[in-house]
Amino acid sequence: MRAIIVGAGEVGYQVAKFLSFEAIDVVVVDRDKEKLRQISSELDVAVVEAEGGNLLALQEAEADKADILLAVTNSDETNMLACLLAKAMFTIPRKIARIRNPEYFKNERLLGKENLDINPAINPELEVARAIIRLLEIPFAADVEDFEGGTIKVIGFKVTEDTPLINKSLKWLEDSIGKRILIGIIERGDEVIIPSGNDVIKQGDIIYMPVKKWGIAEILPLLGVSTGPAKKIMIFGGGRVGYNIASIMELKADIKIIERNSKRCKYLCEALRRTLVLCEDGADQKLLLEENIDDMDAFVAVSDNEELNIMTALLAKKLGAKKIITIANRADYMPLARSLGFQAVLSPRMITASTILRYVRKGDILSLTAIAEDKAEIIEARIRKTSPLIGRPLKEAKLPKATIIGTIIRGEKVIIPSGEDVVLPDDKLIVFTIRESITAVEKILI
Repeated sequence: MRAIIVGAGEVGYQVAKFLSFEAIDVVVVDRDKEKLRQISSELDVAVVEAEGGNLLALQEAEADKADILLAVTNSDETNMLACLLAKAMFTIPRKIARIRNPEYFKNERLLGKENLDINPAINPELEVARAIIRLLEIPFAADVEDFEGGTIKVIGFKVTEDTPLINKSLKWLEDSIGKRILIGIIERGDEVIIPSGNDVIKQGDIIYMPVKKWGIAEILPLLGVSTGPAKKIMIFGGGRVGYNIASIMELKADIKIIERNSKRCKYLCEALRRTLVLCEDGADQKLLLEENIDDMDAFVAVSDNEELNIMTALLAKKLGAKKIITIANRADYMPLARSLGFQAVLSPRMITASTILRYVRKGDILSLTAIAEDKAEIIEARIRKTSPLIGRPLKEAKLPKATIIGTIIRGEKVIIPSGEDVVLPDDKLIVFTIRESITAVEKILI
């Protein structure tokens, strides 16, 4: 496979990194010489220094040999122009573009097969808003990923000193509870573990568990938490992410948005029906106290200023907000934000990169997410009839290194499997694996 990536920013870099690990021919096109220098020095990819929507640049990138074009610059217009050239001049089979402007993103005719033929268009702000909403619906989680249309949720939970399963082995859990409990990944500091029965859960671990949507209540005693979606939410930042969260959640919860820009506040007041818009400085301690920050189920910091997000989230935590969610695009800010004790720190660029990757993988990939700073992936895929997994118990299956099958979906039936379960044709699987084993996992699915 040959892939052309237009845009060498954080999204382009992350996608290029993933693809280069899998021996895919990658060419990155960007006009920023410094970004290209960094990519070419760190990754085994080719680079072309030029504007992404330039015909000569795509010719130099040998677009006539490409299987896919990924347009991920910060300019919607550049991304769309690159896709138009890919279609009209090079007939590249698949075009994927990052489209941020809602007017473009919602225009099915413009993006459809008869015109730009972008499939799919990905809106980063909408993807981030959806990720945050999943966290608001399951407040005890540090991460929530939906699979099988939300029927299966993979919940990331940070183990504290009060968690009942602390210092317990996975085998002890299953034997003592009497129910099938599967932990697919343990994130322990910089280490990622695909666990076996003898592995022990420690304080500070983030454990990832596949759970049936209707079975979340069953794991609450195990984690020592209560459930119930957030009903009182304060959002710092009324940009596209904040607006998307409020527009989806305002019929389910009491929402307050703090936004300093008066023009944006006016738009929010007109566009939202039940959300209270506060045209104020969100970093003002007096304002937060007046608006009863200590009564909030969640404080969500999603402004365009990463430093201000972290500072304001820290203030909200100090003043008593129950759950803190913030976003940080810069990779070097992620560890800092996590070290401050926030329940969830999301990277819009990493979410966008994960969304793009599901369309590049081999096999019938239905959904995919990268976790633990790209060290592991959770993949939802339909098994093909030629897969070597079919017809044998999982305990006899030759799975790649550090890989677990976390769920089998068979029609309407959802199975959290044991070693005795058998994979059948047309089953869908949710697979936990480390980055180094992804290529091997793809091979056993097809």
